[in-house]
Amino acid sequence: MSETDISKDRLRLWLRLLKATRSVESALRENLRQEFTTTLPRFDVMAALSQHQQGLKMSELSIVLKVSNGNVTGIVERLVEDGHVLREKVPGDRRASRVRLTSAGDAEFARQASAHESWIDQIFTGVAPEAAQTMAEALDAVARRLDNKDSAP
Repeated sequence: MSETDISKDRLRLWLRLLKATRSVESALRENLRQEFTTTLPRFDVMAALSQHQQGLKMSELSIVLKVSNGNVTGIVERLVEDGHVLREKVPGDRRASRVRLTSAGDAEFARQASAHESWIDQIFTGVAPEAAQTMAEALDAVARRLDNKDSAP
């Protein structure tokens, strides 16, 4: 197989991955909207905060989610209004605030995460466990390569 053929195969892989990702994301958005009257970005914020029980500064949350501070602010505001997230001042930094899940937010995220896992399981039901493991490892390798490239001088 020539380098050109390999390159074309990788391009086709990327396009299929992109198409599949968009389809899965669309299904998840719709399921979250219908079953929990929430959005995927709200779910993502709650998921990030569930991994950091001590809370995160807004800037840290943006880094974890790989989005701008402006994108996170409105989402956090709505989660605060819903009683799912608590905003606290950071001692020694008047401009910074730390956000974390409330106990109600923890409980709500647990409900949503359980449903999310079930949806993903249903969506990928036709993928053999061995194939899923192989694909996950390949995608992890791609992500590591790109993360290392980003951190290189």
